[in-house]
Amino acid sequence: MKIRLVNNGVFIPVDDIQQALTPPTEGFYWIDADVDDLAVLQPLFSMHDLAVEDCLSDEEQRPKIEIYENHYFIVINSIRFDDEEIFLRALNLFLGRHFIITVTKQKISELRTLKPILWEQEISSPDRLLYLLVDLIVDNYFTVGDRIEARIEKLEEDILMHTKKSHLSEIIGLRSEILWLKKVLGPQKEVINTLNKKDLRLIDDQLQKYFSDIYENAVKISETFETYRDLMGNLREAYQSSIANRANEIMRVFTAITTVFMPLTVITGIYGMNFDNMPELHWKYSYYAVIGLMVTLGLTMFFIFRKKDWI
Repeated sequence: MKIRLVNNGVFIPVDDIQQALTPPTEGFYWIDADVDDLAVLQPLFSMHDLAVEDCLSDEEQRPKIEIYENHYFIVINSIRFDDEEIFLRALNLFLGRHFIITVTKQKISELRTLKPILWEQEISSPDRLLYLLVDLIVDNYFTVGDRIEARIEKLEEDILMHTKKSHLSEIIGLRSEILWLKKVLGPQKEVINTLNKKDLRLIDDQLQKYFSDIYENAVKISETFETYRDLMGNLREAYQSSIANRANEIMRVFTAITTVFMPLTVITGIYGMNFDNMPELHWKYSYYAVIGLMVTLGLTMFFIFRKKDWI
């Protein structure tokens, strides 16, 4: 657990947690904790039992905002994409009048990115930190969206150039990830909309208006992933069409080969009959003549098929 007094973007480490219980003359306290620290923090900051239970739960938490007497409890999801799977990491926030507590189970990159921004903008209030943190998280969805779009384009190119069976599992897996993420974005939008519209006494009225910009970005992200879902459907159709075309191409080659050898089979069938009285049966060059006829006939049919673009 790290306790900092933040004033005009300057971080001052605090060793005694008791100090954070009293509002500072200037600035606010930022407590960056993990779930194990809640046993100490809960009684000191009067955290609601249900909020603490949500933080400790192993189940995936739905984004939400809960209004309590002396603090707000906010759950918002940070996103990460490693080109194989989309990960959502819950960020739990307790916002008070003179403090903000961030509780996480895994490392969240936005928390590291936030620190120089606080210093640059000389932040001195917890609600301002909340705004900047939510803005960073939402902006990261655009970054992940761009990477997913690049993945879709590459997958489409691979399918058109050389279709593989593994492409279908990639399409199904990525489409499932997008659908799951689309489902999560709904409640996350509502949380941001609440921060924008609801009368919240712990958030400055002037600052609250800025959340509308974040909400618009959240709506754009939701629409973007809706488009990605449609693109994955089109990609699956392209895969199936490519597989069908490839099968047709193979069948066309096999049919052409069968057609080329069909007259040759007729010739060998006729000369394979055990009759004594057959034309050229006892001719010295009959074997070579028949072989030459078969080769000439086969090549002729092959070039005719090539000219007609059948093979």
